[in-house]
Amino acid sequence: MRALGQPHQQFTSVSNKGIDYESPSYRLYEKAKKFGIWNPLDIDLTQDKRDFESLSDSEKKMIIRLVSYFAAGEESVTLDLVPLLSAMGRLNHLEDEMYLTTFLFEEAKHTEFFTRWIDEIGIRNDLDELHGENYKKIFYDELPKAMDRLFDDCSPEAIVNASTTYNMIVEGTLAESGYYGFRRALKERNLMPGLLKGIDYINRDEGRHIGFGIYLISRYITEDPKIYDVCMNRMNELLPIAIGVTTELMPDDEPFGISTKEISDYAIKQFNARVSQIQKAKEQSRNELVKETIRAFETI
Repeated sequence: MRALGQPHQQFTSVSNKGIDYESPSYRLYEKAKKFGIWNPLDIDLTQDKRDFESLSDSEKKMIIRLVSYFAAGEESVTLDLVPLLSAMGRLNHLEDEMYLTTFLFEEAKHTEFFTRWIDEIGIRNDLDELHGENYKKIFYDELPKAMDRLFDDCSPEAIVNASTTYNMIVEGTLAESGYYGFRRALKERNLMPGLLKGIDYINRDEGRHIGFGIYLISRYITEDPKIYDVCMNRMNELLPIAIGVTTELMPDDEPFGISTKEISDYAIKQFNARVSQIQKAKEQSRNELVKETIRAFETI
């Protein structure tokens, strides 16, 4: 591993190793180049503004809060991803770092999309006042703390702790639950087609992000089974806070007919799905993991 401030000793691209074009991370890099090139400016939000104005006060409150969660959340993950990218570079994991460059680009674009939606709808206020205690605990505190640790500590434990926070909880549990909330509220009623189109693009991008996180964590588990406990301990530590985020989201009068319990139950379902995906690594060899991951990435 190259320490911060130390010179490079060799470059993979011109060594006898070269780029591993068959690695799962490189496969995701290729996917991102093909499917991640969409432009928020191309999405028409004209109908969204009209639809928003037609909503009840309670419905507006839910949509604004959910958008504020996503806008700040996407900004947070954009700001906080660099330490992981840096860590992969210092570990000389070139294919991981190549993919993460597209990952960062996509997170920045997601931030742009939600910020533009706020501007186009005309609700430019200090929306951070809508962020509850649990939301702030994860996005203002736990996420940057876990990621920034990687500047000084590139150990498997630190990387898995960071990826679990980012990929399994923030993206794999909370963001997935947010997409569900948007679709339940808007798709069935043919409302806000621009917002839903952006959500579909973002959801596709983040399917690759979550896939990378599952592969990264699982890879470390196949190398050292004790890393499984690092991941599970972190997931269980953050689950109550994540469920708290879902309870802060919903007004008591159930706008769009959606209850707090429905969103919380969906979050738990997503959490359990991530646990099941990580558990498989305990029984796999590195070669088995790579083969299964490549098959899984075909559908992302």
